[in-house]
Amino acid sequence: MLGMAETITARGLNRATLARQLLLEREAVGVEDAVRRVVALQAQQPASPYVALWNRVAGFRAADLDAAFAAFRVVKSTLMRITLHAVHVDDYPAFRAAVEPTIRGARLRDRRFTGSGLTESDAARLLPELLELAGVPRGAGELGEWLAERGGGVAPEVARPAWRMLRQWAPLWHAPVAGEPWAYVSAGKQLFVAAGRERRPELADAEGSAEGMRVLVRRYLAGFGPASVADIAQFGLVQKGRVREALGDDLVELAGPGGEVLYDVAGGVRPDDGVAAPPRLMAMWDSVLLAYADRGRVLPAGFRKAVTRVNGDVLPTVLVDGYVAGVWRMVPAGVEVSVFRPLEEPEWEGVGAEARGVGEFLAGRDVGAYRRFDHWWEKGLPVVDVRVFSV
Repeated sequence: MLGMAETITARGLNRATLARQLLLEREAVGVEDAVRRVVALQAQQPASPYVALWNRVAGFRAADLDAAFAAFRVVKSTLMRITLHAVHVDDYPAFRAAVEPTIRGARLRDRRFTGSGLTESDAARLLPELLELAGVPRGAGELGEWLAERGGGVAPEVARPAWRMLRQWAPLWHAPVAGEPWAYVSAGKQLFVAAGRERRPELADAEGSAEGMRVLVRRYLAGFGPASVADIAQFGLVQKGRVREALGDDLVELAGPGGEVLYDVAGGVRPDDGVAAPPRLMAMWDSVLLAYADRGRVLPAGFRKAVTRVNGDVLPTVLVDGYVAGVWRMVPAGVEVSVFRPLEEPEWEGVGAEARGVGEFLAGRDVGAYRRFDHWWEKGLPVVDVRVFSV
């Protein structure tokens, strides 16, 4: 390591994350550059990568991300934490190689896969044919039928869950669907296509997996650092031992707020603690809430259960002074902001401006993008104040 040169405060960590995630100031960068800068965008919900970039890119146009998806310059696949992420196509091979052991273990050893009678060896045997079949976009139903036919007599009722496991392990990209407001459809109507041949990492290649980890660690630190081994492991859902093996002398060591060892890339941006952070209305599952073992960097501990629901849904949040202060949703009258702590009037003014902006953005495409999650509001949230901003 290059040596432990300084101690960084909790607020300093917050500001470093916001700066690297383009959340201190929207930047005039293209969509592809923005996706690479922020490393990966959570993409379980089709609208979320768009809202995430709207928060980060000056003059962001949804059509630009549409075009990047259509050209497979930004690709959507099962990656870190075994969840859907949108990443730049040039990053896909290394990221996929890094997390392949995790995905393999979680999916091919899952009883939804093994209960069909299929094994990891069967998956390896079927993979070349699957990728050949998916050389053009195919629907989930068609590929599930293929597995039932080619899987050695797998019954349809167990082929379906087995297919869900297989498709998350295989190097498949989600294919955009023409006419959809956010390029992709919700589960059940998805299209899949094989990753481009030059983008397919050797799935069982230990050397490739180790090199992928080296790349992922450095890309993660550039976009989310400084961070601990536990943070990096949480981001990828990979073993801490694999993270430690991927560290190297090119990285910087710092002391965290509690004395813990943090790592960073040389020259990583670390703004002064006093830098102002503008309000933001974040996407569901935004990566800044999920990329750390200690989510207190952005999400105060007292609000965590309100934001991260029991089934894993992570609600659209409101950042005030760089930290989660509440949640937001679209309602018939406009954008409803519910806060968990009192805000001063100048803070409300900044939040209102952002609320109107995201409301206009959604209204131009799909005002009901997150509507199916409204039930969490009905179940109750620790709200101290609510305002609705008309669009």
